Amino acid sequence: MTEASSLDGIRVLDLTRLLPGPFASMVLSDLGAQVDKVEDPRGGDYLRVTPPLAGDGMSHLHHWLNRGKRSVELDLKTPAGVETLKRMVPHYDVLLEGNRPGVMDRLGLGYETLRALHPGLIYCALTGYGQDGPLANRAGHDLNYLARCGALGLFGPEDQAPALPGVQIADVGGGLYAVIGVLAALAARARSGEGRLVDVSLSESALTFGTFGFASRIGGFSPPRGADMLMGGIAPYGTYLTSDGGAVSLGSLEPKFWKAFCEGVGIEPDNLALFPGKHQSEWKERLRGIFASRTRAEWAELAERLDCCLEVVVEPADALEDPHLRARGVWSTVQTDDGGTVTMGKTPVAPAATGRAPRQGEHTSDILREAGLSDDEITALRGR
Repeated sequence: MTEASSLDGIRVLDLTRLLPGPFASMVLSDLGAQVDKVEDPRGGDYLRVTPPLAGDGMSHLHHWLNRGKRSVELDLKTPAGVETLKRMVPHYDVLLEGNRPGVMDRLGLGYETLRALHPGLIYCALTGYGQDGPLANRAGHDLNYLARCGALGLFGPEDQAPALPGVQIADVGGGLYAVIGVLAALAARARSGEGRLVDVSLSESALTFGTFGFASRIGGFSPPRGADMLMGGIAPYGTYLTSDGGAVSLGSLEPKFWKAFCEGVGIEPDNLALFPGKHQSEWKERLRGIFASRTRAEWAELAERLDCCLEVVVEPADALEDPHLRARGVWSTVQTDDGGTVTMGKTPVAPAATGRAPRQGEHTSDILREAGLSDDEITALRGR
């Protein structure tokens, strides 16, 4: 069995949109699950039209996150839509939803209701702050979740507002924890036959990415922001500009790597440079001068020769042609139904990204027939 068929036979009903939920179901799909995406007829997933758009009119991001899935249009704000979803649920192993707590209950589609219809259902709810607690119903986005959980307070120097991360930590982290929770629930169901509720908080997911900083502070070490070893506190672990405006990353945390770097650039190793303190300002200034003495290409050549945790900073556009990423098969080109192509990255635990994203409602009739609806019922539902 390959990674791509690991979840063969598992069916996922995905009621989410935007990034966290679709990211989770993308991973499940890449691992072999059949993912059916439920979309509101009034517009569907907003990411469909988030620029830039591919030649078929759908966004590249939508293609990436929803590759290989099917799409069914269903209006869950109508009694007919709710009853139809209830008929569909017993045909699925997993349901993903990303509404605020209480919304699904008000629709008549809460966990207890669906569990009564399908005791083996794994119901995964992704929310900003979890199903309970004082903030359970508060709106937010990735930046807010990072801010509220304390992780954003680890970014950047003390005399400035925390730096904005260039990646969506809470959203993608929450999607990954949703996958982990679902896989654990599937394993438990294989033993007991019972499904369960998987409660995933995006804010709590983001918190785990700050483990190093939180552990330091819990242990009584509370340096100013940006003074931790891994957050700008020591010169051998940081980023530097090159003479031609490029950038490099140095991660020589261990003495052997620091020694190799120092010998490679012709300076005397001093292990005190590996510890935070006032002496770091002098070391940082010294390294800024060293890195500014060579071009990015020269540092790339040196990184090939020195075993010291030195790498040039690859720009996102250049990553598409990076020889290592290409050798690993990270990038896949998928054909769209207009004859064009879109490029996307694979899930690390699956062989490759496969299939284009579905058009909104493209598989509505097929999915509803699989749930036992007759053609007359499907026609009547469309009419409503």
